[in-house]
Amino acid sequence: MRVLGIDPGLRNMGWGVIDADGSRLSHVANGILHSTGQDLATRLLSLHAGLTDVVARFAPHHAAIEQTFVNKDGAGTLKLGQARGIALLVPAQAGLHIGEYAPNRVKKTVVGVGHAEKHQVEHMVKLQLPGVVIQGADAADALAIAICHAHYARASGGYDAALRRAQA
Repeated sequence: MRVLGIDPGLRNMGWGVIDADGSRLSHVANGILHSTGQDLATRLLSLHAGLTDVVARFAPHHAAIEQTFVNKDGAGTLKLGQARGIALLVPAQAGLHIGEYAPNRVKKTVVGVGHAEKHQVEHMVKLQLPGVVIQGADAADALAIAICHAHYARASGGYDAALRRAQA
């Protein structure tokens, strides 16, 4: 199973692609899309084009996206939500299975602690994907989101298989 993890952001959208074969994970690619343009519509369009290219190049089967948290800046939260819409739209257009995960769930799955620091997340991503060269903090977060999805998709896949066996 190939998983695309996406850390949504209006200025910088992190992405990471991993392959999961049972419990074995391997790094495929990672990077950061930087939006271009002055107005919001142009920036969103540049993120859409960049993420569409990532999906076309790496052909993932699943996508995993971090859920947004609401902060004190309502306008900033709204803009982040619009970037998150792009992060949901592109995989949906490609027909991918999409999982959404709260930041604390990602950290708990990857690090073991729900309130882990960014450097702890990056360290654990490097341990789980030996030899990976991470393109930045947003890419590290995206890889962590992909790892989280691989863990939960594997668990739910086992559950689904058990149900099929029980019904046979």
